[in-house]
Amino acid sequence: MLLNTAFHDKLQRGEPTLGTHFLFSDPDIPELIGDTGQFDYAEFSAEYSTFDMNLLYHLARSAQCGNLPLMIKLDQESQGFWAQAAIGAGFQSVLFTDIRSPADVDLCHRCIRPDNPSSQGHMGVKLRRMALSGYESQDYLARLESIVLGIMLEKQLAIDNLDSILRRAQERGIAFIQWGPADFAFSAGWQRSSAGEELRDIEKRVIQSALSHGVAPRVEIAAVSQAADYIALGVRHFCIGWDRLLYRQALQELGQGMRKTQPFLGTTGNSHRP
Repeated sequence: MLLNTAFHDKLQRGEPTLGTHFLFSDPDIPELIGDTGQFDYAEFSAEYSTFDMNLLYHLARSAQCGNLPLMIKLDQESQGFWAQAAIGAGFQSVLFTDIRSPADVDLCHRCIRPDNPSSQGHMGVKLRRMALSGYESQDYLARLESIVLGIMLEKQLAIDNLDSILRRAQERGIAFIQWGPADFAFSAGWQRSSAGEELRDIEKRVIQSALSHGVAPRVEIAAVSQAADYIALGVRHFCIGWDRLLYRQALQELGQGMRKTQPFLGTTGNSHRP
């Protein structure tokens, strides 16, 4: 398997990076994203989707056709198994969720870093796509060391332990952190709709703290217009758009547009769901 390390290399050089999310379990999607030539990687948001090991292989092969590095975002339960499965399939990055303490950072680091004296991880040699031709340990070691590791800071406990988590993240070579307002509000017992200003203040604190600890912050946005404020804060890494939401928005615009033309004026679609 040819390994595309372009995303990893850009992060190493301190260059800005741009990704997009996808949730559809259709292997054509990564190739389609890659063929646009606009993104440094795509994030398969598996935490919100359905998948199995075969699908991970198909997604990774499709992405390889589009010369597109893939990231997987995992649910915390069984994330060690699925992180190793995704890497074996050909994914080049893992985003771990629900970090609450420095010990969680250690767990994430161990499950995907090489099991050798220098890396102190738990990932052994697995004859999956990264090592189909056999036990060539040096090449395999380099592949594992190029895996990009990100973590979500999205819990009340994570903010309580923010500085200690960020120190450990810097020590463990975490490539980026990301703030998660929805899960934070949920864990804090807040209504997100009525806590907008408080959430923005915490987000700003997380970004500034990450930069001060030498860990890059990544931000998710839905529109290009949202980027400017984050760029002013020093953010250089963005992930924009979700395929499911883009598809719904496009359908909405197409349908509303046609309803304004003859012979559809005054008619409605299938608006009443059973």
